[in-house]
Amino acid sequence: MDLTSEVGLRLLFSPISSNIVVRTACCSVGTILPVYSTFKAVENKDQNEQQKWLIYWTVYGSFSVAEVFADKILSWFPLYYHAKFAFLVWLQLPSANGANHLYMRNFRPFLLRHQARLDQILEIIYNEMSKIISAHRAEIQFARALFVKLMASVNQIVWDLIHPLQRQPNRSIQGPRQVDSDTESECED
Repeated sequence: MDLTSEVGLRLLFSPISSNIVVRTACCSVGTILPVYSTFKAVENKDQNEQQKWLIYWTVYGSFSVAEVFADKILSWFPLYYHAKFAFLVWLQLPSANGANHLYMRNFRPFLLRHQARLDQILEIIYNEMSKIISAHRAEIQFARALFVKLMASVNQIVWDLIHPLQRQPNRSIQGPRQVDSDTESECED
């Protein structure tokens, strides 16, 4: 076994860093790689790859919803994140075709069986969301404006940290400007 594989396995199974490393690996394998692969499938206009990644996102999204409720309990089990990592890899491996397997055998039949009821539920949810948005349009606009100002401030702070020598002029609050006596007399005339 080469050195990099040995170091990788030791990091993965080390009790001290295991949780951090495996959770990072789960995030990378579960979202970052599929996001990029989905981007490539869309940009290349590859229908088969697009369908593959849509099926993956359906299974991954369902898994994520279930995990929200079960994570607090399951995370206490030894090697839970290792099993999650293996599951996410299995979903994506072309040889295993795990996402397609789960979709065709479980999700698709369930969704087809309950499609009419789910459509009714979604319509109710969309109507309620529209009512809430219409009723709170002013608050939403205020929150949006506040968010834009906050992001501009963060952008400026990051700019100042990255480019410390190119600071913008001081934008502190200053008192009234003093006017020269010459300009005062010109204004009086």
